[in-house]
Amino acid sequence: MRSSDNAPAIARQPHAVLDLASRKLKAIKIERLLNLTALRRPMRMLEVGTGSGGIAHYFGTHAELHVDVDAVDVVDNRLVTDGYRFQLVTDTRLPYPDAAFDIVLTNHVIEHVGSRDEQLAHLREVRRVLREGGTGYLAVPNRWMLVEPHYRLAFLSWFPRRWRSRYLDWRRGVAFYDCEPLTMEQAEQLLGEAGFEFENLCVAALRSTLELEHRPSSPMRRIFDRIPDRLLVLTRRIIPTLIYKFWATGKCKEGPSGETVQMGRPA
Repeated sequence: MRSSDNAPAIARQPHAVLDLASRKLKAIKIERLLNLTALRRPMRMLEVGTGSGGIAHYFGTHAELHVDVDAVDVVDNRLVTDGYRFQLVTDTRLPYPDAAFDIVLTNHVIEHVGSRDEQLAHLREVRRVLREGGTGYLAVPNRWMLVEPHYRLAFLSWFPRRWRSRYLDWRRGVAFYDCEPLTMEQAEQLLGEAGFEFENLCVAALRSTLELEHRPSSPMRRIFDRIPDRLLVLTRRIIPTLIYKFWATGKCKEGPSGETVQMGRPA
């Protein structure tokens, strides 16, 4: 997903992951982290920024879960098209009525929509279409990750914003850095402002990724299996991907300019 911020539209790229095998593993991880088998059936799901369509396809064709799936993106990069409905969008606005979905997935989307205002607009749209009691999933690259995942360049997101494009141009010949990764504090502030309560799932997601992608005998699994959760929790601010489960809550109040503001708090 991208939006109409002050960057040239042509400079923002979709960065879609087109490896369907990895999308299936991602979908299984989401299913486990959200504990979807315990939720009421059938469910209506929206995936914002569907990319290859692999995650939407997984849930829409699930053998046990009964999930009615919609998906949107700003470009059509789909490799699989069955099992779900798809619409193109042009910005952060979602073409659905209020409280339409039980589950909303925003997986590595928010870093592509533009400025902080656009990121907040994205989450407020998610809040609008998510029913009360519904569940959302947010994944976003951590600004303090060692290697930036879109351009495979160390320390790229560590620099002040005004230096990032210069560094990227120097090292990769790309003139504009079109992503906006978040710190843990920034992600949680945005979720709260958008009207969500939330749970940080970084440690659980890391363990799920290791279980899905590494054999029990692999060195990585053996190392992390020995580290207790209470120690891994201390590393959440630097874990490469920030992952949250969130849900709609709180009452509305009028902001200083008369706009409606959704209030929430961290879980």
